[in-house]
Amino acid sequence: MSRYSPPRFGLRQIRAFVCLADELHFGRAANLLFTSQPALSRMIHGLEQALDLKLLVRSTRKVMLTPAGEVFASECRLALSHLELAANSAKSTASGMKSRLRMAYMDFAIEGRVPQILESFRTKVPDVSVALEYMPTSAQHLSLLEGRIDLGFMTGEFRAPKVQNVLVEQHEFVALLPEGHRFASRETVCLQDLALEPFVIGGEATFSSFRAMVFDLCHSAGFHPKVVQEVSSSIGIFGLVAAGAGVTIYSGSARTIRRSGLLVKAISNAERKIPIFATCLADHPSAELRRFLQLVIDAQWPVAW
Repeated sequence: MSRYSPPRFGLRQIRAFVCLADELHFGRAANLLFTSQPALSRMIHGLEQALDLKLLVRSTRKVMLTPAGEVFASECRLALSHLELAANSAKSTASGMKSRLRMAYMDFAIEGRVPQILESFRTKVPDVSVALEYMPTSAQHLSLLEGRIDLGFMTGEFRAPKVQNVLVEQHEFVALLPEGHRFASRETVCLQDLALEPFVIGGEATFSSFRAMVFDLCHSAGFHPKVVQEVSSSIGIFGLVAAGAGVTIYSGSARTIRRSGLLVKAISNAERKIPIFATCLADHPSAELRRFLQLVIDAQWPVAW
């Protein structure tokens, strides 16, 4: 029986290939790697020979990844992120530093039960610090794959290879109305009531995942929301709605926020929920992260707001 011989290529070739896969331009990639285009071409050619695969299609105008190249680039990004995580863990251990987990959150998560979960973790595992950073869901996806964060609290499931999603909680969809609105006296509204209303909604850059959910919800009720204002933050949404610029559909976590001039109404026929997930790489090397995820699972947090 012949012994398996792994492909012969180095970390420098992998980093070069990932950079080229991101840039899809030999000149820009070479500049970022502080090398020449001919040297970069030789590295990529050597990598293709070692793998016995065609990773790139190069023409006079552009560079494209082959299907095999797409898959290899995705796996290489994960491998590089694991190497970075492993190096950071080793350095922390060697220096006797307190272990640290880097986590990202978005608006609905921090307005919901995530603060309680973090406080519980700090109490039970005091020797691990948690560094928190605000980050929209779409940005969390990339940061997770590139190893810049260990875990993200995000809207919706991140469906990607080797990624683990743990449901934290589910929020109701609610309508936010200005205080003097014609529906102010109602206990609830239905989706169709909002069909002709002007909408204030979060912008694509910071609310892309939730926007898709809202549009899908409205389409299921037979209308497309008439968007008159787009803003980049929840505070902006609350302020514009309270000022009478329009209405919006938001998370039920808004009930925890006191804002004068703003009414929160249940939507009677919105049966779907907004899922909030704790998401990380499935084979993340951190034992502390596994303990955190187990806390989330054991606590059975997913309660609808």
